[in-house]
Amino acid sequence: MGKLYVVPTPVGNLEDMTFRAIKVLKEVDLILAEDTRTSGILLKHFEIKNAMQSHHKFNEHKTVESVVNKIKGGASVALISDAGTPGISDPGFLVVRECVRNGIEVQCLPGATAFVPALVASGLPNEKFCFEGFLPQKKGRQTRLKTLAEERRTIVFYESPHRLLKTLTQFAEYFGAERQATVSREISKLHEETVRGSLAELIEHFTATEPRGEIVIVLAGIDD
Repeated sequence: MGKLYVVPTPVGNLEDMTFRAIKVLKEVDLILAEDTRTSGILLKHFEIKNAMQSHHKFNEHKTVESVVNKIKGGASVALISDAGTPGISDPGFLVVRECVRNGIEVQCLPGATAFVPALVASGLPNEKFCFEGFLPQKKGRQTRLKTLAEERRTIVFYESPHRLLKTLTQFAEYFGAERQATVSREISKLHEETVRGSLAELIEHFTATEPRGEIVIVLAGIDD
């Protein structure tokens, strides 16, 4: 029986790719990629020429059985996403779960995850935190925000740049405009930036300065 490797990829800077990750990707029989075009650039950069197959949120329910069968047949498979660690706000959970159910060894390599540097650099308490990822866009969003309004731990969110202002405005409504937060963008890239302040101050900043790049919001929990 083969093995499933979960392999993190850089969130922006190719120099963050580990030697071990490169070695695994060169040795496996098949690479499952969220977007083969995006991953193709990464693989070409590191001269990795192994077979690649598309595996994303729109087809993973259909492909997971065949992937598990390949591993049962002796194939070694690596799972990668466009950036960061697969399964963290990216496809990956389904194939990992099915491998576990079928007694297949799953090995997750350590590596890049966008929220960790954002959380550490925020200056907000990080001994305890909760990771929310992307909030629901419509159904369930208000309910979730009402629940999180009572959360005492630091809260971490992912967001896209074109929805950032809307989200910060909603946060101010549900959590209070003076709640402290940080917005990190372009993590590990040339123009990496972390903006700190109250939600009101962050709204003012990003109203005047158009946000670009993938966003991590770190929000202070409610005071005791």
